[in-house]
Amino acid sequence: MKPRQQRMLAVGLAALGIAIAAGLTLRAFQDNMMFFVEVSDVAAGKYPKERNFRIGGLVVGGSVQREEGSIDIRFEVTDTACTVPVSYSGVLPDLFREGQGVVAHGRMGEDNVFAADKIMAKHDEDYMAPEVADSLSKHQQDIQQAVVKGASECGTSDS
Repeated sequence: MKPRQQRMLAVGLAALGIAIAAGLTLRAFQDNMMFFVEVSDVAAGKYPKERNFRIGGLVVGGSVQREEGSIDIRFEVTDTACTVPVSYSGVLPDLFREGQGVVAHGRMGEDNVFAADKIMAKHDEDYMAPEVADSLSKHQQDIQQAVVKGASECGTSDS
């Protein structure tokens, strides 16, 4: 091979290596990307079936159930239009409580209960995750009533 052909081969192999590295990097980002899905969409069955995602809303008052002698907990999350039951096994954040905003990371189970593997609560009284705030602002009507009673029927608000 002539020196010019060797340089062209080296440049071609370098370009191929960069293209493969870029492809693998984009694939890794795609696999690790986290989707936020509104509670109303989850209740309607519009969520990614094969991957984890996040839901967020307000913890329904009176819905928190702890199993005696266990770290398992069940509660409901609402966007004031719909409610989704959530199960979690682990230590909850200190700021987790009924009527407060929460974001849960996990996936829907076969029993239509969101199986969370991570729970995040808001960090002060003024902050709420932007996704949760947007979701709740769509269903602003009767927020306090929904937090206290829970959303009785999905899609009943006139937003």
